[in-house]
Amino acid sequence: MGQVITIAQQKGGSGKTTLAVNLGMAFLQSGQKVALLDTDPQGSLGRWFMTRRGLGDPGVEFATASAWGVSYECEKLRKVNDIVIIDTPPKVDADLRPALREADLVLIPVSASHVDLWATDGVLDLVARENRRALIVLNRTKTGTRLGDEVAAAAGDLARVAAATLGQRVVFAETLGQGRAVVEAGSSPARREVEALAAEILAALQP
Repeated sequence: MGQVITIAQQKGGSGKTTLAVNLGMAFLQSGQKVALLDTDPQGSLGRWFMTRRGLGDPGVEFATASAWGVSYECEKLRKVNDIVIIDTPPKVDADLRPALREADLVLIPVSASHVDLWATDGVLDLVARENRRALIVLNRTKTGTRLGDEVAAAAGDLARVAAATLGQRVVFAETLGQGRAVVEAGSSPARREVEALAAEILAALQP
């Protein structure tokens, strides 16, 4: 049975879909069978997938579900994939709980802002109630800035923080719009960041 990664964050624009796409493609390149499950009505992950499908074989399975259809879809996808990544809407309420309940690991993207960090409280509370593991991922970081250091330190007081971080890089938006991911765009700092994060997450998923 495959494992489920749920990406959740109360604040919109935190980079959930970017994280889902890039981790999915990195896992795919490392030999995993990957499925993406979009539960966000905005449908950004679905638009990325359809753009990718226009290029040829997308390489990953894709499905959508309402909040209450998550369990059913995960049951199907787990049977034929190594990893299922769930992209969730930017809100924290009862609708999020089914996606958290299915998760072997919950990723919470936080950009270098205290507002993003404050928005994690509700997610972490629900994660704790569902007795799941959470990993904060620092996203759109700017190395050497005092704000970034402050957010990283404060995040560590709330939950475990991934050692690998994703920088503020245009290539993430460029590749997303093309139906691709940074791991498919040649050697770059962004690719190395995503591969390091993917390796860290795979290690965290080990029993």
